[in-house]
Amino acid sequence: MVMVAVSTSTWIGIGRNAITNGASPSPVLLRNSNRYWRFRCGCSSSLNNSSIGNNIIIMEKLELQQLNPNNSPLLPSARLRVRSRAQGDSSISDNLAEEDAQLKDQSTFSSSSILLPFFFPALGGLLFGYDIGATSGATISLQSPHLSGTTWFALSSLQLGLVVSGSLYGALAGSLLAYPIADIIGRRVELITAALLYFSGGLVTGYAPDLLILIIGRLIYGIGIGMAMHGAPLYIAETSPSQIRGTLISLKELFIVLGILLGYLVGSLEINAVGGWRYMYGMSVPMAAIMAIGMLFLPCSPRWLLLRAVQGKAPMEEYKQMALDALRKLRGRPAGDWATEKEVEDTLVSLKAAYSDQEPEGSIWEVFEGPSLKAFIIGGGLVLFQQITGQPSVLYYAASILQSAGYSAASDAARVSVVIGLFKLVMTGIAVVKVDSLGRRPLLIGGVSGIVFSLFLLAAYYKILSSFPLVAVGALLLYVGSYQISFGPISWLMVSEIFPLRTRGRGISLAVLLNFGSNALVTFAFSPLTEMLGPDNIFILFGAIALVSLIFVFLNVPETKGLSLEEIESKVLK
Repeated sequence: MVMVAVSTSTWIGIGRNAITNGASPSPVLLRNSNRYWRFRCGCSSSLNNSSIGNNIIIMEKLELQQLNPNNSPLLPSARLRVRSRAQGDSSISDNLAEEDAQLKDQSTFSSSSILLPFFFPALGGLLFGYDIGATSGATISLQSPHLSGTTWFALSSLQLGLVVSGSLYGALAGSLLAYPIADIIGRRVELITAALLYFSGGLVTGYAPDLLILIIGRLIYGIGIGMAMHGAPLYIAETSPSQIRGTLISLKELFIVLGILLGYLVGSLEINAVGGWRYMYGMSVPMAAIMAIGMLFLPCSPRWLLLRAVQGKAPMEEYKQMALDALRKLRGRPAGDWATEKEVEDTLVSLKAAYSDQEPEGSIWEVFEGPSLKAFIIGGGLVLFQQITGQPSVLYYAASILQSAGYSAASDAARVSVVIGLFKLVMTGIAVVKVDSLGRRPLLIGGVSGIVFSLFLLAAYYKILSSFPLVAVGALLLYVGSYQISFGPISWLMVSEIFPLRTRGRGISLAVLLNFGSNALVTFAFSPLTEMLGPDNIFILFGAIALVSLIFVFLNVPETKGLSLEEIESKVLK
């Protein structure tokens, strides 16, 4: 019996008489599993009965067509390979070397070709971070009688809270909006929409004539944040090669930190200018324009195109060809590249196999069922603990901690922010470099362990170690560094890759909603909790929550290093 290896991992047996001698063999028609297949071997002149024997062969440069019984093709031809294990056949050995190299090319890609598909979606994260950094300086400028440049500078605490948290409310709205429409419009269109919202929100905020228009601009910008933080990890995860997917998604977190640092820097430069808050918010406009223009020239996600075709929402052949063209562009490969065709075929086969016994498109509640529920517990748990382990609250005490240690720079809030921002940037860079070599779990377990220790150390400082300010400084830096190698980048990485493709759009939108919702909860609860408990007890509370999060990571979060998105779905979530 001779075995023929098909690119879709299907094995078909044919008898020895199926291979004919001579340079121009006749097509072979065989019936297998109630389907008819026709083979034409392009190198059969080198195959004869003596060389085939009873060995297993893999065929080289075959054309395969699925046929109706009347011999008419049902599916387009797919290229296959031939290999004979017969000894002494040097011509086939030479061909094998070429074919093996071609197989290896399936995982190769052009470095320049992956730069732009990462950079423009990652600008959505940078603009989110920029808003955080710029707002810290803008609120100081906005309330100054001499520097605000307005007659309505005397803002109440409620009004100031609306300005600061306006983008957070908008992000919540953007997350809700993304839930029903993300899988319909696709990742690329969602990111273009987010860029336009960033652009218009920045313009409205920068030119706001009164407080109401300013808050409206903050809400518009926030909707862009919600859609960008949903679409960017999706697009990057679905278009990145699996061997560097972790690095690229973690690098998006680095862009968020870079945006925060950029916002701090712009704030420190414009803090003494009249109307400086307008420049701080307005600087987002040109960056948003670059993001929008860049996304216009990027292709759609190949996986999203194939998903729509499998769901019956688009013509199969048309969208399959679009997916091929998109993947070639994303990998920098030439037309007709065999590795690209195989990658698309494998993705298509896995999608069909996954959804063969299900409705083409799941219900809105499917995120809470089966593998999707397991993915939501993992991803949702990570983004929830990312917020409720006290990250904003710890930074709230940064200036006072540094001042107690005698650092004069701490008297200047802008400089302190820049110093912390630089440290966050460095530590996030370490996570980016190591995430695809060490893996997700080691970074999470190690980083969250550091968070637990640092929070209890800060509590001890406020209770019994107040005469040792360097302990507090060390604990603060340990917390920031541990967060930036664990919850900071890894939470969004896991969210972007853990959900099944069938529910990935809705799943990530729920995770984003949970993230911003818990952020809002911590923001509003922090002040009353601090007054009620004091800083020592609030750090004990956060430390206890962090300890629970460490147990959660240890028991529930899997390792996904080196796995394709389809492998994660088939192996990790089953």
